[in-house]
This record gives sequence, C-alpha cells and structure tokens, in this order.
Amino acid sequence: MKKQRKHYTPEEKVAILRRHLVEEVPISDLCDELGLQPAVFYRWQKEFFENGAAAFQQRILLRAIFC
Repeated sequence: MKKQRKHYTPEEKVAILRRHLVEEVPISDLCDELGLQPAVFYRWQKEFFENGAAAFQQRILLRAIFC
C-alpha cells in the first residue's frame, strides 16, 4: 500500500523554511522529521527566494491603492 502524500499549505512551507533559515535546524533533520525528500525542500527554498520580492511588491501596491 502506498503512503498518502502530505500537502503543505504555503504557510506551512514558510514555517518549515524558517526553521532551517532562522533557527538553523539542519535540512536532514527537518526532512527526517517531516518525511520530506531533500529535493522537495530545496525546490521550496528556490521558489521562496525567487518569489520573495512579490511579498514586498504587493505591499507597495496596496499602499498605492489605499493611501
């Protein structure tokens, strides 16, 4: 029987990345604890850094609309 895949929300993904980047939890520990493949973690990290500017752009857009 195959194991059911866990689908993580964007908030959960950020929390996992934060544990590594801020709390310095080793990737291997996170992957073991959560049952993640390291390639999945690295893909999330790549997407996070590639799309990080979007979080700031949205704030600027909202300020322009409402201020």
